[in-house]
Amino acid sequence: MKRSYSMFSSSSSSRRTEYDVFLSFRGEDTRNNFTSHLYSALCQKGIYTFLDDDKLERGKSISPELLKAIENSRCSVIILSENYASSSWCLDELVKILDCREAYKQIVLPIFYHVDPSHVQKQIGSFGEPFHRYEQDFSQKVQKWRNALTQVASLAGWALHDGNEAKFMQDFIAKVSNKLGVAQLNISEDLFGMDSRLEKLNVCVCTSSLDNVHFIGICGLGGIGKTTLAKAYYDWMSSQFEGCSFLTNIREVCEKKENGLVYLQNLLLSDILNGLPTEIRDIHKGMDMIRSKLCHKKVLVVLDDVDKLDQLKALAGKNNWFGSGSRIIVTTRDESLLLSTYIECRIYRVEELSYSEGLRLFSHKAFKSTHPSKQYEKLSKQVIAYADGLPLALEVLGSFLCGKSVNQWESALDRLKEYPNKEITKVLQISFDGLEEIEKSIFLDITCFFNGFEKDNIIQIMDSCGFFPEIGIRVLIDKSLLHVDNYDKVRMHDLLQAMGREIVRGKSRHEPGIRCRIWDYDDLCHVLEKNTIRGFSHN
Repeated sequence: MKRSYSMFSSSSSSRRTEYDVFLSFRGEDTRNNFTSHLYSALCQKGIYTFLDDDKLERGKSISPELLKAIENSRCSVIILSENYASSSWCLDELVKILDCREAYKQIVLPIFYHVDPSHVQKQIGSFGEPFHRYEQDFSQKVQKWRNALTQVASLAGWALHDGNEAKFMQDFIAKVSNKLGVAQLNISEDLFGMDSRLEKLNVCVCTSSLDNVHFIGICGLGGIGKTTLAKAYYDWMSSQFEGCSFLTNIREVCEKKENGLVYLQNLLLSDILNGLPTEIRDIHKGMDMIRSKLCHKKVLVVLDDVDKLDQLKALAGKNNWFGSGSRIIVTTRDESLLLSTYIECRIYRVEELSYSEGLRLFSHKAFKSTHPSKQYEKLSKQVIAYADGLPLALEVLGSFLCGKSVNQWESALDRLKEYPNKEITKVLQISFDGLEEIEKSIFLDITCFFNGFEKDNIIQIMDSCGFFPEIGIRVLIDKSLLHVDNYDKVRMHDLLQAMGREIVRGKSRHEPGIRCRIWDYDDLCHVLEKNTIRGFSHN
């Protein structure tokens, strides 16, 4: 189930719309040429368009199916061709469309296809001749039809005579997208908090000049919802661009697939060039081809889960690779990659879910409801506190606890204190595994001893140990593993701390004296009483 939002426009009616665009046209004039090309172009831009079946039996009155389609559309495009008025069916459509414009504030966009708008307005020429017959056969409808033609001719429309149809179509579809309020935003019911984050991301994107090529980074720790946010934005905005590509799981593709970057270059070009075959055999050839093929196209590209500099350089190295107005969105845990690749890049840092958002997401997964039942309220609060606003944790734990008894919940929560959930830890640990050894040591020391300490104090302590903490802490911040609060204190997400301590604890689950770090009072007492200490390392 989905919620529907229109961020930049609203309707005076709460009716449910099914189509973005309804096409009204005279089949014999344009069905197999202009209309079919326009329909295809609209669909390619993700604009859901109704085109009637030419096999439908045409009678003297418009069918109920078409009346419903017009009512359930947000916008009607009327292609007024030479013989449009010779079809009583088309004129009935036109009357209905203008009725919906009045009743539902429906958008109406006329195209004067090789006809003079004044002929439509005054019903002369090919728009006047049919009315001699209509006066006899449809006397009760004639005045409505004349009024409708006069009214539609007075609307702001687009005239196409002997110009370039492809260019006309491209410009027209851009106008349709704008008139539709960029597109209705459909958000799945379980993506709680997504609408507000999309608006913030859009502000970040729109702050940039619309005419230039801009790079936008979506940053944050693993499981925070970077990919989900990027996908929602891509679905919402893709109709605004000449070509689009969403390259998902770039890190994983490059790790598991031979010549992964070449594969991704081919995929990028195939997406934007509508599946045209490419012959990229090496990375440098691919870079040249992306630049030459896309430098005049306004494109939306999402590079998802980037973790290496060469990935950015191979897929979106410079702004002159893309046409004016292009937007390149990169999701990454490592902000430094963006800052070292692009002269200017706007960064959007994804926020953790608020308590109310987290409660709704967790309840949706655990109870298929918006709130927990009375007997689970206290336990649910404990889970939400443990997850600390991380969507991944709320989803994993909600799904795991769904259908289990109160006793089982209590047991699961007790176990989490000693054994963090592996599915959550696996996602979070990706960032840790990519660190240099000395950065791992700094991270684990902060995890075990210094979380919440002032930054200068931590640097002073670690400097005496030869850890080069100034650069090390900067790297950890860039990789979304640490942050410094307004009081200059170094902090990390609760689940990152749990992951780090589990890494240390995992060296020796039952004998703390073998571990490289001891932070728990009971463990320290055990080691001193039993004299089990084996010596420390920095790993």
